[in-house]
Amino acid sequence: MQTRYYTITDYPKGTPERDLFQLREEELSELGEGEVRIRNSWLSVDPYMRGRMSGVKTYIDPFELNEPLQGAAVGEVIESRDSRFKSGDKVRHMGGWRDIAQLSGDQVEPLPSIEVPEQAYLGVLGMPGMTAWTGLNIIAEMKEGDNVLVSAASGAVGSLAVQLAKAKGGTVVGIAGSQEKLDWLEARGVKAVSYKGKDAEQLTKALKEACPDGFDVYYENVGGDCLVAALNNLNVGARIAVCGMISSYNDTEAAPGPSNISMILIRRARMQGFIVFDHWQNYSRFLEEVGPQVAKGDIDYEETVEEGLEQTPDAFLKLFSGGNKGKMLVRL
Repeated sequence: MQTRYYTITDYPKGTPERDLFQLREEELSELGEGEVRIRNSWLSVDPYMRGRMSGVKTYIDPFELNEPLQGAAVGEVIESRDSRFKSGDKVRHMGGWRDIAQLSGDQVEPLPSIEVPEQAYLGVLGMPGMTAWTGLNIIAEMKEGDNVLVSAASGAVGSLAVQLAKAKGGTVVGIAGSQEKLDWLEARGVKAVSYKGKDAEQLTKALKEACPDGFDVYYENVGGDCLVAALNNLNVGARIAVCGMISSYNDTEAAPGPSNISMILIRRARMQGFIVFDHWQNYSRFLEEVGPQVAKGDIDYEETVEEGLEQTPDAFLKLFSGGNKGKMLVRL
């Protein structure tokens, strides 16, 4: 059996070009003892993958040139030599960016039994959803009545973060770009602020108008002017959970630090970065709390779906131009 997969031929500087991604085909080896063969049905593309294209080890190894790229995927077992899996099982794994994955059974997990569409386990009930929950509850220790600010608030992580924060009863403000995204936030009781056409000073003012009482929690996805404006609006004892800083992922030079970092001291605030995989032991807690709400429709989630393996690089690149609402997925 053959597999088609994407690889990169070089480590890009700045925003990756489309022709960096090469679609290749190879014959799979005979299935070994303990291995599972999976036909992928859904692929996930995520901003963190840009860091793996740098050639530098960060909290995770970089992608290897001319080798299959990796990412979260959902699929169906079509052949198994692992007693834990049988043909027809629906599973999740990290053998994405390809149509057929062949992996050790230790790298594969059965999908949870909550009655939701299977691709939800790549988004609202997968790594992005777990990231939103972890940042608010474990890192920022969100409490009832906290005022919460979320940047990239209509993305896969931010869109759940604002809903979880809203359930705590305080004022929730989300930063987003397009009018469609702002409207989506407002319809869910979130005060929406656009970053478009605003510098840090103007964004500071807009956030102050949206929440005059200041913020107890800031969920950071963007960096840059969003971080500067958020620091200017912190309450004493505020907590900042740093999930990502997508505004600088394609920078070719180091971005300057926020000129008002002293607000961390003045507001006696705590700022902590986190990687969700360090907290995966809490995934069952997250599923128990959020899964039933998703199944009942109490939590809304958005998906942007590109069709076909050939569209995977384009789906990935759209993450950096605001081309997605909610989770970006590729359906095979």
